[in-house]
Amino acid sequence: MTQPAEACLAELSVSRETIAALRAFEGLVQRWSPAINLVSKASLADLWQRHILDSAQIFTLCPAKAATWVDVGSGGGFPGLVVAILAKELKPDLQVTLVESDLRKATFLRQAAQTLAVPVSVLSERIESVAPLAADVFSARALAPLQDLLAYADRHLAASGTGIFPKGARYAEELTAAKASWLYDVDVRPSLSEAEAAILVIRNLHRAHV
Repeated sequence: MTQPAEACLAELSVSRETIAALRAFEGLVQRWSPAINLVSKASLADLWQRHILDSAQIFTLCPAKAATWVDVGSGGGFPGLVVAILAKELKPDLQVTLVESDLRKATFLRQAAQTLAVPVSVLSERIESVAPLAADVFSARALAPLQDLLAYADRHLAASGTGIFPKGARYAEELTAAKASWLYDVDVRPSLSEAEAAILVIRNLHRAHV
């Protein structure tokens, strides 16, 4: 485990049981991924660092008063199911909803949550078809350009909600492009799992009036 990973888990101060649940989840992803491509083959060998740590650091940005978290395009459970595993111990009243349109991946999410005894709701439909969810936190990882994510967030965030979006090295370009259509406040947090990446924490989202 890398030093950033150790720092992230130390910050969360999770129990051995939660670490064991994350390791068990890691094993489930490794078993299911060859059949339904939950993560790329290249990253499967480094699942803990590339995906589980990357998702755990997102949980550290959850606002204290958040009661609902919606993760879109949850795929193999990153970050949504990792968030739910951590929340079971650290924020047990947090209601986590995973939205995944791929039926096979949605089936994996349901079975993994059941195996790990983690309370989540899984919606196996496209986010465009889901009724507004009024989420306190709205997240998406490796799903779409920021300007598209903000359109989803505008529909599904509560008025005082927070969008949390991990992005790669070109995040600044995405922020610039999104400013053409959206007004928002952004807190750019450095990623612990990728040197040039960042996590964008978006608040006060509104459509720009042209």
